[in-house]
Amino acid sequence: MVEMHLKEQWNRLDPATQQWFMENPGCVIVPRTITATINGETGENADVDLHGGTVLSEEDKQFIQTKARQEAPAYRFFDSIGP
Repeated sequence: MVEMHLKEQWNRLDPATQQWFMENPGCVIVPRTITATINGETGENADVDLHGGTVLSEEDKQFIQTKARQEAPAYRFFDSIGP
């Protein structure tokens, strides 16, 4: 399985890319357009699947959900989901 380790790269991402994740905190597979943007912003070449996307690690999913809770009270969906 191809995984992205977004948590380590978060501060290198453009605010618009960060915002995309904040608006899509339940994302498991990162679309190819966002994957390509992240690769460009970080200077890395994350592995991609056949469709050009990549999978978020469990750690990254939790990281994004935590960020979404901290940054925008409107993103409260994940507060009702267990750990």
